[in-house]
Amino acid sequence: MNAAIAFLLALAGTAMIHASAQGVDWPMFRGNPALTGISEAKVPLPLRLQWTFKTGGPVSSSPAVVGSNVYVGSASSNVFCLGLADGARRWSTAVSGPVEASPLVLDGRLYIGDVNTNFYCLDAATGKVLWTVGFEEKVKSSASWYEPPGTGKKAILVGSYDFKLYSIDALTGRTNWAYETGNYINGSPAVSEGLTAFGGCDAFVHVLQLATGSKAREIEAGAPIIGSAAIAKGRAYLGHYENEFLCVDLQQGKVVWRYRDRAFPYATSPAVTDDRVLFGGRDKRLHCVERETGKSVWTFQTRGKVESSPVVADGKVFFGSDDGRLYAVSLAAGAEAWQFEIGQPIQSSPAIVPGHVLVGSEDGSLYCFGPGKP
Repeated sequence: MNAAIAFLLALAGTAMIHASAQGVDWPMFRGNPALTGISEAKVPLPLRLQWTFKTGGPVSSSPAVVGSNVYVGSASSNVFCLGLADGARRWSTAVSGPVEASPLVLDGRLYIGDVNTNFYCLDAATGKVLWTVGFEEKVKSSASWYEPPGTGKKAILVGSYDFKLYSIDALTGRTNWAYETGNYINGSPAVSEGLTAFGGCDAFVHVLQLATGSKAREIEAGAPIIGSAAIAKGRAYLGHYENEFLCVDLQQGKVVWRYRDRAFPYATSPAVTDDRVLFGGRDKRLHCVERETGKSVWTFQTRGKVESSPVVADGKVFFGSDDGRLYAVSLAAGAEAWQFEIGQPIQSSPAIVPGHVLVGSEDGSLYCFGPGKP
């Protein structure tokens, strides 16, 4: 290799690292394997609607964005790839049942499950099915990933209503290990520092060693957990069905703090910043608490349940509500900065990349917003 080519390759590699650091892509549910819901993208307000795409069925799946492509699943039993610039369909792949999970795009492949028990690996460029794994029950959990130590390979993590969390070889679809819990796994597994943490409908926070799939510890939450945890600095943050939101120390295996407000469940996955945790509730509010103590900082009232998981970007919090509106509120004080009325419930979580906010709706469409005059 001559010096000029070596220089160009090094420059390209640096650009890729810089792009990743700047949050150019949103390749999976909550943006990263720790599921923290943070984007480094700049999102100037106000936003305007740039395009919509009708999928033929409700869209509770949250979109993924990689490069110039947008990926999303639909209750129409299809997975779609669209152009980010114009929303034009690039491909669609029919699967065996409605899709509620969000896509994971990794190394040119897309991983997603449906509610008819199947989990798919698709070619992200063409939509071709590369392999399929059949589980014993439906898949609502969005996939995450990790690198098994010493293997040079990548593995996919996904939960099922058959009570099991699976580790699957990313290239072949072969099962590395499966861990059985006591009930449905609805949320997605969060990954950090050799561990995965996830909640179950058995009312436990499960912490596993990724290398072997063995139990590291199990923490009683007190009620079924239907959302996903986020992990930051050895702690997991998640809500449960009996009106509490928890901070759990993964090494000590204990609850650090509990947040309880009104008697409504917390079903969203949280966004976790350096000092705050944000999550929605069926009390029609977005909640912001101190990360260290769980003390309330502010709440923001909507007109419907908040089951769209919030994303923090550019000093703002973006989320949808069952009142049919997509909101942006200030991270500092929870003041409304912008809203757009779609008209039907929004349970999809936003995907945010520079210049774009994308979200699905129960009206069957995917919406893309960008900066501009209202």
